[in-house]
Amino acid sequence: MSAAEASAAGDGRQREVATAPGGLLDVLSVAAVVLDGDGRIVLWSPQAEELFGYPAGEALGQYAGQLLVNEEHLELVLHLFAQVMAGEGSWAGVFPVRLKDGSTKLVEFRNMRLEDRHRDLYALGLATGQAALRQVERDLALSTRLVSQSPIGLAVLDTDLRYVSVNPALERINGLPAAAHLGRSVREALPYLDIEAIETAMRQVLATGTPVVDQQTVGRTAAGPDEHAWSVSYYRLEASNGNVLGVAVSVVDVTERHLATLEAVRARRNMALVAEASLRIGTTLDVDQTARELAEISVPTLADVATVHVLDGVLTHTTPVISPTGPALFRTLAVSAASATEPAAAADPPGELTSHDADQLVTQCVRAGRAVLVPQVGGSDLPRIAGCREAGDLLARSGFHSYLAVPLIARGRVLGALDLKRTRIQQPFNHDDEILAGELVARAALCIDNARLYESQRHTALTLQRSLLPEHPEPRPGLEIASRYRPASIASEIGGDWFDVIPLADDKTALVVGDVMGSGINAAATMGQLRTATRAFAELDLEPAHVLHHLDNLFDRMGQTITTCIYAVYDPHDHQCRIANAGHLPPALVRPGQDAELLDLPTGAPLGVGDVPFHTTTFALEPGDELVLYTDGLVETRNQPIDQRLDALLVFLTGPERSLEETCDVLLYTLRTPWEHDDVALLAIRAEEFHAGRCGS
Repeated sequence: MSAAEASAAGDGRQREVATAPGGLLDVLSVAAVVLDGDGRIVLWSPQAEELFGYPAGEALGQYAGQLLVNEEHLELVLHLFAQVMAGEGSWAGVFPVRLKDGSTKLVEFRNMRLEDRHRDLYALGLATGQAALRQVERDLALSTRLVSQSPIGLAVLDTDLRYVSVNPALERINGLPAAAHLGRSVREALPYLDIEAIETAMRQVLATGTPVVDQQTVGRTAAGPDEHAWSVSYYRLEASNGNVLGVAVSVVDVTERHLATLEAVRARRNMALVAEASLRIGTTLDVDQTARELAEISVPTLADVATVHVLDGVLTHTTPVISPTGPALFRTLAVSAASATEPAAAADPPGELTSHDADQLVTQCVRAGRAVLVPQVGGSDLPRIAGCREAGDLLARSGFHSYLAVPLIARGRVLGALDLKRTRIQQPFNHDDEILAGELVARAALCIDNARLYESQRHTALTLQRSLLPEHPEPRPGLEIASRYRPASIASEIGGDWFDVIPLADDKTALVVGDVMGSGINAAATMGQLRTATRAFAELDLEPAHVLHHLDNLFDRMGQTITTCIYAVYDPHDHQCRIANAGHLPPALVRPGQDAELLDLPTGAPLGVGDVPFHTTTFALEPGDELVLYTDGLVETRNQPIDQRLDALLVFLTGPERSLEETCDVLLYTLRTPWEHDDVALLAIRAEEFHAGRCGS
């Protein structure tokens, strides 16, 4: 830009500034009149014409007193004019003036003497209508009082976003007197707030004229250390002629509303978390899984790190003894962390058995059966939370600042504790968090106790079941034998499936597979009774159908539950197998070089139904032939038809030649899923060449 261009630009800016009128003079419509020393009108402004009604042509050259003053006031006016012209000071006041239309109007005057370079004297009169002036005065006084007495913080900032006015309410809100605001920017006056958002909103309002209403700001000011929330509105301030004066700001303290909103949000979050916990905790009857579900639901909504400790006696099915003064023995079941942070490394590893001293907070929690809350963790608290010095150092470096331990209590018995830590979540634990954690723990503790009881029952039933089953059937003449028993995945489902291999006279062997309806210890006990009775009847060397008939009568008299059963007798001398079925799934027959098939047997009725005949079927079982007996837990599922599952069994049995042990493993691995709700008994035999005097192969 050249010097001439810069000068022209500067002149343009000066003209722009010089021609920008003020709105207040337009409102007042101030008239200017100049009189010479004799009192004649020599200058007459357009505002004077508007105020008095006389055009300039009619007013110039006239004596002002004769033109504008009634006869009764003329002498006073001439006296006041003489005083002003004599240099005795200016005169101001309200005076009745006669207008061109003959009416009278009260006009506020300001009169003063003027002197030109020739030392000639003139009188300048500035006038405005009293009514208009009083209205402006009233409006100004009202505005001043409204601003000063308003409980809402009010401020005006100029177009450079610097304070030009603040009211007392804003002084209190910002903790600064008015003088400390004036001329300063928001950044200088309020350094603790989100200045970028505030200034962006103000500039937007200046540029567009569109107000910003109820923008919420959270933070603190010099008024105090506590965090507050304010509803702030911005609007552009303009003069009556449209000139932009700056930005007006109103500030209302809405901290109570903000806290109530946060509380409502927390309440909804807590309700949602409790609802989610009801779905996610206790999905299985497994103690470890339930503990993991509790730890995972607690992170990251409630805590950054969650650890589930259970008293060791709970897991060993003994009554845990909590010493009133000594340490407590815990086993850590689960640890969950919001990220792979040092606090997680500081926790006891899952599965590890640890002793916690009497002064440690988790020990105090289970001993008293009450939550332990440390909102602000200090240096002296770390040894009572961490298990060792190294763990304490990890916690100290991680930003760990708040701690909560809640006891796991079910059926009036303390099982352990949920240990919660906060590192990234800035707010400390409070009483509401303690209540929420208690809700989660109450459900989890009952689920853990149920799982513990079921595992105890599972252990008892499984022990009984295994004690009643042959561990490894002894080799029999002309037979290779393999067997398997797999309990159900759910404790309450353990019970009534069994197999047996019974030596008989003349090298014969009885083969039995059965399934007692029901589960648990009662089913296992019934199975034991049935196995004993079957062995007793087998000793009588009866036909298989007769054995089932006697068992049916016995169970009918005993009022026992319904049971399915396959009973077969193999004679290695003639390679004949006689078999009878009591409502059980048919065995599979596998002959070398042929597809496996299901034996076509009369189904019969389950034991315990009564008055139903049983039938014996005889078929050849030559050397190399295999017979597979099984219970329904091997093939039945909840989402596939039984015919489809039986076909799958035959496909696997038709596959490549395997040992009987491999066959059992393949069937269990391919047909049975780990989460099935039924146990399985499996008995596989293969006929071999038999020579009298030899047993087995």
